[in-house]
Amino acid sequence: MDEGKQLAKKTLNRGFWLAFCASALWGISGTVLQIVAKNLNIPAMWFIATRTTFAGIILLVVGLIILPTKEFFAVFKNWKDLLTLVCFAIFGLLANMFTFFHAIKTGNSSTATILQYLSPLFIMVGAIMFTKKKTSRVDVISFILALIGVVLMITRGDIGHLSIPLVSVLWGVGSGLTAALYVTIPQTLIAKYHGILITGWGMLIAGIISNFFSPIWVNPPKMTTTSILGIGTVILLGTVMAFLLMVMSTKYTTAAIISITDAVQPATTLILSIIFLHYAVNFAEVIGAIIVVMAIYVLNKYDTD
Repeated sequence: MDEGKQLAKKTLNRGFWLAFCASALWGISGTVLQIVAKNLNIPAMWFIATRTTFAGIILLVVGLIILPTKEFFAVFKNWKDLLTLVCFAIFGLLANMFTFFHAIKTGNSSTATILQYLSPLFIMVGAIMFTKKKTSRVDVISFILALIGVVLMITRGDIGHLSIPLVSVLWGVGSGLTAALYVTIPQTLIAKYHGILITGWGMLIAGIISNFFSPIWVNPPKMTTTSILGIGTVILLGTVMAFLLMVMSTKYTTAAIISITDAVQPATTLILSIIFLHYAVNFAEVIGAIIVVMAIYVLNKYDTD
């Protein structure tokens, strides 16, 4: 192998591992979020306001350091782009965090993560419903596989009974739908501006809106070492570091390779839930999770329409 090919392979490998680590951090964050949502007395809106506000500030500071100053407020100079940014903040970031938090609070982090992981499937369905995209064999296979996998997970193989409350399933589906919006709404903005700035401004706007409903300085919950560590982990590792690593990975590898690493998130959450949260998983549930991951992998890799 010549020097050029070796360098190209090394670059792709670097991008893969950056994306791998980002997905793993999101998986770790999901497990920690279960502790915050279920075991600690922390209100959902207060937590979301804290998470988005601080994550937004940190991302914007990073953007201000590494990017030209003229790019910092560029998105505010176009009212259409600004409107898109606000929609991203409300219907993408804020809605996704709210639904995902309640999916975990009413159920568990493993199932919630798998249901959120269905977002590419919702994107595909939306493209079929609202555009001229034709249904392909890959679309149908992915949809059927995902449906089978989800049914196995939420019933644990006993079709007549849900293993988690119905409300948790609905919150989980909602997190998948809002995750699809989180991905699709800012695409034009990220192509035009830097991803760190778009996410940073989106987080900060979501934080400002959240503070109208639950100001972080008014009647904050009693903080313990566990709650501080939990919230800090979700903000720093599961939000800031994960996004920065994912943005860095796009410089070294392709979207197809990055999409493969998406499976690391639900796998990490499931494994950590078993080890640290004593989540009793059965064979049907594991098979269901594998089938869902396979379905999304097939959709990402082979649906090129």
